[in-house]
Order: sequence, then structure tokens, then C-alpha cells
Amino acid sequence: MAAPRSNRPGGPLGRMLRNPLMQRVIRNSGYLFTGSSLSAAMSMAQSVLAARLLGAETFGVLGIITVFASVVNRLTSFRMGELVVNYVGEFSAQGEPRKAAAAFKAAALAEASSSLLAYGLVVLLAPLGARYLAHDANYAGLFSVYGAMLLAHLVAESATGLLQHFDRFRLVDAGLEAVVLAYLAGKVAWALAISAGAWIEAARRWGAGWWRTPLSAIGDQAGKMARFGISTNLTGTLTLVTRDSEVLWLGALSSPLQVGYYKVTLAILNLLLIPVQPLISTTYREVAREVATRSWANVRYLLRSGSLISGAYSLTAAAGLVLFGRWVVALWGSEFLPESYLALLILLLGVSAVNVFYWNRTVLLPLGMPEYPTKVTLVAAAAKVGAIFLLVPRLGAAGMAITLSGFFLATAIALVWKTLREIRRQEMPAAAPANT
Repeated sequence: MAAPRSNRPGGPLGRMLRNPLMQRVIRNSGYLFTGSSLSAAMSMAQSVLAARLLGAETFGVLGIITVFASVVNRLTSFRMGELVVNYVGEFSAQGEPRKAAAAFKAAALAEASSSLLAYGLVVLLAPLGARYLAHDANYAGLFSVYGAMLLAHLVAESATGLLQHFDRFRLVDAGLEAVVLAYLAGKVAWALAISAGAWIEAARRWGAGWWRTPLSAIGDQAGKMARFGISTNLTGTLTLVTRDSEVLWLGALSSPLQVGYYKVTLAILNLLLIPVQPLISTTYREVAREVATRSWANVRYLLRSGSLISGAYSLTAAAGLVLFGRWVVALWGSEFLPESYLALLILLLGVSAVNVFYWNRTVLLPLGMPEYPTKVTLVAAAAKVGAIFLLVPRLGAAGMAITLSGFFLATAIALVWKTLREIRRQEMPAAAPANT
């Protein structure tokens, strides 16, 4: 008599779905994806409406204004989300809730200070940004107005990190001024909601008076936390200068029109990036735990499985954009063709690579090598800045796409190689006794 057939999925996919590690990664990524996909859909609709309302050149000015505030904020940021995940997780695992609460408090205070500094810099630099990036001094007031969103983001990074650690992933006739205010409202609403959620979770875990925990409770870990924060800040700053501030480089070296073309390209690329981004934080959380217990087989499994999931989606979506990208660009308006589509084709290569190996930088943090991504990014940054000055004045948006795609490919190759090499190296001591 034949044995009854199991309804459970078989093969590599079935094993992956049944593995507890991947179940947590997929479940938590799903929570984040639900929120981020809704936000991305609203953002894309907002972007299409803004582009059709403003036209390509003024749409480029809008991009300069919004990116300017974000760049200044990230320039002063110490990426406190990663620090919270790392140290609150470590102290919680050691059964030291006072240290965990103090670590979150220290991160929140540091982030709040940096956010206030960022807003001051936005207001101070707004006239320069309007004159040299937007090429119109009359826009200075809008730079300052949009910068107010930084005040709502006082502790948003720390709050996000805390919620991740505790598994709480769960037609208008208007001009540029009205569109800027609409963008601002969305940013403020998100920051306030995520900050309130983290405050509630902290009180639930550590008691209503957790915020009175003295920072001295951190003890001798304070220096280690400071080095971690400084290292991730340097990496983030280098990434910011070379990867996340291209709209400003384009504004300075080309024109708002080219910025408009490039903004459409970046908006479309969110179709590739948004579904994968939740995997970064959820995989990091699980990998950090497995590295702490030196469970190298689980670390490899998480990285391999995550890349298979991301690769299956990313390569399919990239092929779709190659075939239908012209029609997608036309949603923003025919005036964005063919420039935005050309930039899209160039960027698909680099973006696909970093999507497949989305863990290429974060895994080195729990492996004890937070400085290595900084070094790689520094070398790649120098090359990219040189290429920007060479290509962008001549090629505009297409030139910027070439430099970013090359930056993605170079850094991904270097960091993936180093990560895998370091995992093999740290496996060796555990294997040595069996060979003697």
C-alpha cells in the first residue's frame, strides 16, 4: 500500500519555509514589507502626481529640497538603529535589563542631539542650497520648511532599532509649496508613529520609569558602544556622500532638469529595493544571534537562503523593467523619455547585485569588523567622486547612473568576498580539535 503523500512542500523551497530561522526572517520581513509597500505605493502615486503637476525641471527642484534635508540629517546621524539592535540585544540576552534600557536611552539622547544639530545646519545652509543646487535663491524658505521634518525624527532610528529587536515588525491645483508640505506631512506622521511605538514597547519591557535608568548602568561597555557608533557613522557618511546624495551632485554639476529625470529613475527602482530592504534588518537580527553562539552553519544558511529569495524577485523584476520600463517611465510624463529610461537600464545592473547580496555590509558588524566596510566604501567613494566630476557635467542623469552602478558592483564584490572569508576563518578554531 502506498504511503500517504505529505502536503508539506518539498525540495529546497519547502525546507527553507520549514526552517525556524527563515520562518522568523520571512515573517518579520513580511511585517515590514506590508508597511513599506503601502508607503511605497503612496509615495509613487505622490511622485507621479507631483511630476505631472510641476513638470520635469520643477520636479527636480522638489527632489533637491527633500534630499537636501535627508542628507544633512544622515551626515550627523550615528545610525543608532544598528547600535540599539546590537547592544540592547546583547544586554537582554545576558539578563541585564538595566543595561539594555540604559543603552536605548543613550542611543536616543545621542540621536536627538544629532537631529537638532541637523535641523540647525539645514536652516543655516538653506540659502546656499537654494542658490547652488536649485539654482534659484528664492527657494531658500522651502529648504528650511521641509527641514522641519527632522524635528519629528528626533529618535526615529533608535525607535526603529528597538522595535526590530523586540520582534515588533508587525487632483489638486497647487504649486511647489503645497507639494513640499504634502511630502513633509508624510515624513512627520511616520516618525511620530514609530517613536511612540518604541516608547510604549520600552515601558512594557523595562517598566514605566525605564527612561530614568542612569547611563552609568552601561558600565565598561560605553567605550565599545561609542566606537561602534562612530564606525557606523563614518561608513554611513561615506555612503551618503557617494550614493545617497546624487540628486545634490546633479543639481550642482548639471541642472534641475537632469535631477528630474534621475528622480523618476530612482522612484522606479524602488520597485526593486522596497521588497528587499526589510530583509536587511531581519536577517541582521538573526545573523547577530547565530554569530554570538558561533553557529556558522546557521549563518551560512541564512545568507544563502536570503540571497535566493532576494535574487528570485530582483532578477525577475529587473527583466520586467527592461521590457516594460518605457511604459512605466511614461506614467510620470512623456517628457521624461528617453533620459529616465536610459538611466534605469544602467542602474539595473548594480542594483540587482546589491539586492541579491543585500547582507554584504551588515554581517561584518557582528563578525567584529565594523571598520572594513568603511575602508571599502572610502576607496570606492574616492573613485566615484572622480567619476562624477568627469561624467555628470557631460552626461547628466546617465552619467550619475554609471557612477552609482559601478559603485554598487565594486563594493558588493569586495564586501561579499570579505564576509565569506571571515566566516571561514572563524569556523577554523572550532574545527581544529577534530583534526588533531
